Amino acid sequence: MKIQRTIEEAIVLLRKRLCDPDFIFSLFSDSPDSNYSKLKFIVSSSVTEACNNSILLLGPRGCGKNAVLDLVLEDLLKEYPDMISVIKLNGLLHCDDNCALKEIARQLCIEHELMFSKMASSDDNSQFMIAMLRECGLAHKTVVFVLDEFDLFAQGKQRLLYSLLDAMQSVSSQAVVIGISCRLDADQLLEKRVRSRFSHRKLLFLPPQKDDLQRLLKHILLLPTDSTLPHDYVTDFNSRISNIIADKKFNEIIDKLTDADCTVSNFVRFLFSAVCCIDSKSGYMTLENFKSALSTVQRQPKLDCLKDCSILELYIMVCMRRLEFKEQESYNFNSVMKEYKTIYDSVQNVDNYSRNVCLRAFEHLLDRQLIEFADRGHNQCIEFRSVKLLISPAELHQGLKSNRSCPAILQKLMNQEAKFVANG
Repeated sequence: MKIQRTIEEAIVLLRKRLCDPDFIFSLFSDSPDSNYSKLKFIVSSSVTEACNNSILLLGPRGCGKNAVLDLVLEDLLKEYPDMISVIKLNGLLHCDDNCALKEIARQLCIEHELMFSKMASSDDNSQFMIAMLRECGLAHKTVVFVLDEFDLFAQGKQRLLYSLLDAMQSVSSQAVVIGISCRLDADQLLEKRVRSRFSHRKLLFLPPQKDDLQRLLKHILLLPTDSTLPHDYVTDFNSRISNIIADKKFNEIIDKLTDADCTVSNFVRFLFSAVCCIDSKSGYMTLENFKSALSTVQRQPKLDCLKDCSILELYIMVCMRRLEFKEQESYNFNSVMKEYKTIYDSVQNVDNYSRNVCLRAFEHLLDRQLIEFADRGHNQCIEFRSVKLLISPAELHQGLKSNRSCPAILQKLMNQEAKFVANG
């Protein structure tokens, strides 16, 4: 019973870590060259030196832009509790200038315990924002504006951005505008009058390198030795994790994961799935946990469709793949039927289906978007229109293995092709 409680406590600890962005990104906050350190320096200098600033956080989705910013703001609010006010907007919700100004006025009223008027006009809200910036500046309080999906604010007349950046030109105001965008050219979307008032500071967030991912993995999965967990269990658990990390098969799993998506968010999802696969009886992580997590994270809808395909539909797709392997540039239903007849004539135990039945199966594959027409000849009969396969050879091969009703001859045909390709 005590062992079971220990295992549950360890799993809860790991899940808490994986659900806490502050813990995850605290690993990258130590270096003075990190984006955390740079961003914190810019915002803190604006607070302590009473100056205005603007900066863009750019990079692909899932690389930690919001998480690092939240970590910085959380630390600064602890250091300067009465000197910072944070206003958050999102371009998906507030890209309309009137809506954005109203939301700014609402958040400022909540922050400073004032009455908010829903009936106020856009001009009233704009004047209120400018007045509040002036008052906050006189009180040595910095207002931090966080504009998520910044590129959406750069559409239209950009009245909000102009009003905000123009108000910051005043000596009495004290504000920081932080734009977050996955578009690297976000600053180029700004109008000339807005761009001239922008600081043009940019921090680029990139997916972590393999070494950083290994550091992150150890940071999350290695249990702390000073916890309430039994010392022997912690030592054994950490030793097993270190052995898994050193395994070549584990590195192959990580390579497959990062080939598709190497962002921090995807890696954290992968680790969470692996932790959820821990055997509750043994309480230790195994290589199989990570294999299961990889298949969970990299689920492909087309592979799920292949599991439900009929035998005839599998035959049609294998025939199409064989035509592509023979470097036939274009083919149609009739070509596929000729290839099917070739297989039927060469192999004794292949089922023989009528042409009408094959055509219905062909149309079903079109409906399921496993194949599609390669041309725009809408007036042509289906049998004569060029088609193409929408799944890769690897996906088809894996789909044949996962389909329980797949005939052995189809897997044999695909294996022969794979061997021929491997031999060059």
